[in-house]
Amino acid sequence: MMTEREACIGFSLMRGIGPLRFKLLSDYFGSALSAWQASEEKLRATGLGNKLTSAFIAFRQEFSAANFFETLARKQITVITRVDEDYPKPLAEIPDPPLALYIKGRLPQKFERMLGVVGTRKPTSYGKEITVKLVSELVASGIVIVSGLARGIDSVAHRTTLGNGGVTVAVLGCGVDIVYPPEHKSLYTEIIEKGGAIISEVPPGQLVARGLFPARNRIISGLSCGVLVTEGAEDSGSLITARLAVEQGRDVFAVPGPINSYLSAGPVKLLKQGAKLVTSAQDILEELSLEQKTTPNSRHLHSELNAEQQRIVAMLAASTLHFDDLVRESGMDSSHIGTILTMLELSGIIRNLGDGTYSLV
Repeated sequence: MMTEREACIGFSLMRGIGPLRFKLLSDYFGSALSAWQASEEKLRATGLGNKLTSAFIAFRQEFSAANFFETLARKQITVITRVDEDYPKPLAEIPDPPLALYIKGRLPQKFERMLGVVGTRKPTSYGKEITVKLVSELVASGIVIVSGLARGIDSVAHRTTLGNGGVTVAVLGCGVDIVYPPEHKSLYTEIIEKGGAIISEVPPGQLVARGLFPARNRIISGLSCGVLVTEGAEDSGSLITARLAVEQGRDVFAVPGPINSYLSAGPVKLLKQGAKLVTSAQDILEELSLEQKTTPNSRHLHSELNAEQQRIVAMLAASTLHFDDLVRESGMDSSHIGTILTMLELSGIIRNLGDGTYSLV
């Protein structure tokens, strides 16, 4: 006998039936289970359409909840539906909450201290530096960082959180069993290993599709009590997230940047529209009425550096090195090295001597 929960999961797997159409069906029939079991004639009467109704009838005849749960268990994926008690309350309150959330790892329950951090996929050194600074301060105050695992600001936000001993949540626009972009495999794994989660509303196996990203963005903002945009063009996808945040009643924060940079256009536009100007984490904490926790001593904060950070520290312990030498000798990507150096510098472990030369403090 099918349950209400299993009906929600079944609908989440059915292409063509998203959150809004699901709401219409469940409201019309009184529950997800009643909608799932409705006759073809009654389904057509809802305005579902002949093609989609026929596709749904065929899909539900083939769907096996037991087989699907076996697949989830094999892939170490959990699922939370709208009828579950642990469904995130902030998400339940948005106009179009996901039918189900598929999760790799553990979704933190500190929803009142979650903040979305988004921005351009091609940040400048300023954008990376300010993201590292703000995220480091936020994590020190117990904030859980939510972002999209994308290239650029998203990955800087996730890595900075992990580097500071924090917990982060990555919201994907594909199935949680798919790493996208593929070069973020190690980051994906580290997020899970360090107590965070990879989540998505689309079922496992769903490949990346362009139309899924705006929908993904509403989950980033919906989970969060506010959204911070650190750098982005005027037509940046991060502004879509900011707009969704406003529609959901969330606060939007933006960082001022150089006026001659096109990547400052996005935050400037948001500031003109009423976003809160941010120069430190304290600006965000005060606006959200969140208590600032005692910030640990920076050396204590980084007492457990990850392997890449330890490698850079070891190299600088041997001698003062130029940025180019660090890139060449470490074999790591230059943008990644830049992120590590900024984090270590903000932590008081290394110092920039000028002209791109670094040493231990």
